[in-house]
Amino acid sequence: MTDVIDAILNRASQPRLALPAPDQATLDTVFECAARAPDHALLRPWRYLVIEGQGLAALGEVFARTVDDPDNPLAGDKEKLRRSPLRAPMIIVGITCYKTHPKVPAIEQTMSSAVGLGYVSLALQSAGYGVMWRTGALAYHPLVHRALGLTEDEAIAGFLYVGTAESEKPSVPRPSVAEFVQRWPA
Repeated sequence: MTDVIDAILNRASQPRLALPAPDQATLDTVFECAARAPDHALLRPWRYLVIEGQGLAALGEVFARTVDDPDNPLAGDKEKLRRSPLRAPMIIVGITCYKTHPKVPAIEQTMSSAVGLGYVSLALQSAGYGVMWRTGALAYHPLVHRALGLTEDEAIAGFLYVGTAESEKPSVPRPSVAEFVQRWPA
């Protein structure tokens, strides 16, 4: 097998992450990988935010404020939301940047952005880091979007929690290929 196939077959979400986080040289390489995502019409419908240090606490405050948002309150424990970004030493926010194009619908731009974030995840794992991709209601909340500086033409593809895995997570059973692949016509 190749290194790429090995990385994909060994990919696993890592819920317990600690320091160290990737350095700038590693991040530069990782984001170069992201830019290799399929991109119909070369729209480059993505951007990324790297959050660490005090930024994680600030993001936690933003998450906590969603509970009291008068226009769209989230159900949840404020303190738990406040602490949630502190579960990793770094968070990378993948953002889809929608562009108007006659041949490239928004869904294709969403997929391009998500593939780029997936490449970031695989590249980080290949560099020896653990990653957990999270979305949920916070990824879609307007207050979070405003706080992170998203425009009306942008959406969060995911929050990648990044760091060094504290322990090996048990392998998750995967379906056999025969369970989800068919030939057509049969």
